[in-house]
Amino acid sequence: MHRNKIFTCVIAAGMLAAAAPGHAADQLKMTVGQRGNWDTAVLHLGEKAGIFKKYDLELEAVYTSGSGETLQPVISGSVDMGFAVGTLGAMAAYSKGAPVRIIGAQATGAADYWYSKNPAIKSLKDTAGKTIAFSSNGSSTQSIVRAFISEFNLTAKPQATGSPSSTLTAVMTDQVDIGWASPPFGLRELAEGKTHIVARATEATLVRGQTIRVVVANADALIKRKAVIERFMVAYRESIDYMYSANPQVLKDYAEFVKVDEAMAKRVRDEFFPKTLLNPDEIKGLDSLIPEAVTLKFIPAPLTKEQIAELIQISPRKK
Repeated sequence: MHRNKIFTCVIAAGMLAAAAPGHAADQLKMTVGQRGNWDTAVLHLGEKAGIFKKYDLELEAVYTSGSGETLQPVISGSVDMGFAVGTLGAMAAYSKGAPVRIIGAQATGAADYWYSKNPAIKSLKDTAGKTIAFSSNGSSTQSIVRAFISEFNLTAKPQATGSPSSTLTAVMTDQVDIGWASPPFGLRELAEGKTHIVARATEATLVRGQTIRVVVANADALIKRKAVIERFMVAYRESIDYMYSANPQVLKDYAEFVKVDEAMAKRVRDEFFPKTLLNPDEIKGLDSLIPEAVTLKFIPAPLTKEQIAELIQISPRKK
């Protein structure tokens, strides 16, 4: 009888365990600027590889056309994090009291370029009175265009055009004279001779070595979900390592994601996006970024050391 009671208890415990709901992964909501860029594909490729799942994370990503669209949901608290936010835009939001914190670098240096179909516009010196594109207000591309205008004394007229695909349409239909893009966008048109490069982001001296885009978090979410977000950053770093591994699946997944062949996917990674560009561990160039933010009127005055410490909260890489 004693053995029968034990057996009955074991069966009952097994039935309860089977009926209990499985452990739910931690969910994180985020906005991501510019779908399809190699440097913004970390989340997609990491998910495809099962890396975020391994860390018990479930991601809900919404892609946007630029920093403005990316940042507003973070400020409102409707998402936890935002990716590919212009560094100066993040500073501007913080200086106005927005609950925004930088939790990682997203792009240091830039692969962005500016192009035209007009053969008379060969370089930045040919842009007098012409319209020149950037994605959205507060974006890194807006900062770069402003740097072009400031450094080269241009009279070009900046115009927000959204994503690379909508910008290409604007260029080809004569709505804007000089478009912007980031590989792989526009490479096919360049190869076919339909467009030509007018300038690269790195022609603006202020851009070289600067972290021009960042990963941000809602300040309240960072406090309440600190452990989850820190675990996310571990998975994010591992996903970047995977993107530069010898595993051929990463290029297959990226090629499928942006609808290019694998040779183009490899070219985009190897030719335009060195791994150092994606390193999330340090915001570089603050000594020039902060004065630039003041000069370009993103912030009214330089951030203090205390403000910088509050704004930038990057969790250390785990060894």
